[in-house]
Amino acid sequence: MRIDGNSGAEGLPEIGPSVNPSASKARGQLPGAASEGVLGEDQAELSGTHLQVQALTAQALQFPEIRQDKVNALRQVVADGTYKPSSDQIADAMFAHMLMPAA
Repeated sequence: MRIDGNSGAEGLPEIGPSVNPSASKARGQLPGAASEGVLGEDQAELSGTHLQVQALTAQALQFPEIRQDKVNALRQVVADGTYKPSSDQIADAMFAHMLMPAA
């Protein structure tokens, strides 16, 4: 609807035949339902995606949360003073940290 200060409001154009919802309810039908008064049954189809998610979750839980071998290797490199990350690695880590949602 468009309202213009100089003229009256313009109504919306009619799209199709109008349905009287109160008359349909009195007959036990919904607007647009079949004329016999029979409503279609609800149906749901589930995909196998949830099974794939469950399988992947089970696989992920088999790995330790902290990969101690990686932690030990990094600790050793830092302790030796040979850890030299590039400026690109530092910038990437900073941006990743900034974009990470707060926990």
